Amino acid sequence: AQVLEVLGEHASVVHVLGGGHQRLQEPGSPDAVRVRRTLAEIGPVADKVTSYFYALLFTRSPELRALFPAAMETQRDRLLKALLTAAEHMDNAGVLTEYLQHLGRGHRKYGTEASHYPAVGEALIGALSRYATTTWDQETEAAWVRTYTTISQIMIDAAAENERHAPAWWHAEVVSHDLRTPDIAVITVRPDQPYPFLAGQYTSLETPWWPRIWRHYSFASTPRSDGLLSFHVKAVPAGWVSNALVHHARPGDVLRLGPPAGSMTVDHTTDNGMLCLGGGTGIAPIKALVEDVAEHGERRPVEVFYGARTDHDLYDIDTMLRLQQSHPWLEVRAIIDGRTQLPDVVREYGPWNEYDAYLSGPVGMIRSSVDALRGVGVPYERIRHDSLEELVAAAD
Repeated sequence: AQVLEVLGEHASVVHVLGGGHQRLQEPGSPDAVRVRRTLAEIGPVADKVTSYFYALLFTRSPELRALFPAAMETQRDRLLKALLTAAEHMDNAGVLTEYLQHLGRGHRKYGTEASHYPAVGEALIGALSRYATTTWDQETEAAWVRTYTTISQIMIDAAAENERHAPAWWHAEVVSHDLRTPDIAVITVRPDQPYPFLAGQYTSLETPWWPRIWRHYSFASTPRSDGLLSFHVKAVPAGWVSNALVHHARPGDVLRLGPPAGSMTVDHTTDNGMLCLGGGTGIAPIKALVEDVAEHGERRPVEVFYGARTDHDLYDIDTMLRLQQSHPWLEVRAIIDGRTQLPDVVREYGPWNEYDAYLSGPVGMIRSSVDALRGVGVPYERIRHDSLEELVAAAD
């Protein structure tokens, strides 16, 4: 889902939720119209709304402060942004439900309980009513109460259902730490209990150095018989979690994993070709997708474009070339300066009208690649990538 990089971007922006685009300024239900008017009004004062929301939440319910990181700047507007993103999609039941069920399951790892939701709702209404001074009235407040009630119930139900068959988190011991470049490490962990996932998915990860700060990383392989999980991590400037993982994690350290998420998985009901674009460490889930096709014995054409800024950054090219040697249906192309040029290169090949596209890498690369693929006639529904909102959250 996508692209609220700044809280309060409102009904005129295009979001991508679950890989599908939807423009939000179309007419909607009376509640949706009132909600969007509120969002449009608070956009210019988003930072103030965020600060006031947390001030109300922690003043009225101080016991909830322990659920958040000690340094709140790392949390910033994520909780509120998620609620407002959901509110904007009230009229799109399918997208809304999927988004909120994912949030509800994922929030279990924070220690969130059903009893916490009313306090969050009260803080949300309090912050909105303070700053939406021209659009707020009794009807608008009632619309927001109904909207939040719907949002919270979907999340509560999803968490309760998930609790019946999965833990809130997994402990995972680091068993190997392979520093491929000065700032990229391949980290392999052993979960303390079985961890079911699909190739192409990702998880949230917490380190012992920064409690309650979670970042998203894709699995770098298909599920393995030994149960081990691998991640490719690039240390980014001022990135707390990424630097801890690359420069401090060692075998024996114990991390925590949230539940698997993401829908960038192989559709084994079709024999469509697969066009895979991986930029930087975004090659990790692409490798997993290739392995998944191989394990299913399929012989569909798979075209991988591996983009990197320099030769040095092609840290996993040997693995990809070995896969190419083993599978005649696989073609791997390394594209230097690929993060910016990858979309242009893809236009030179093809045609891609019989292919499903899988994109993984920096947010800018994914945006430009989506535009490039749409420009050559690939429909949105055949372009898959992780939530850009999640990728923004994973960037540090």
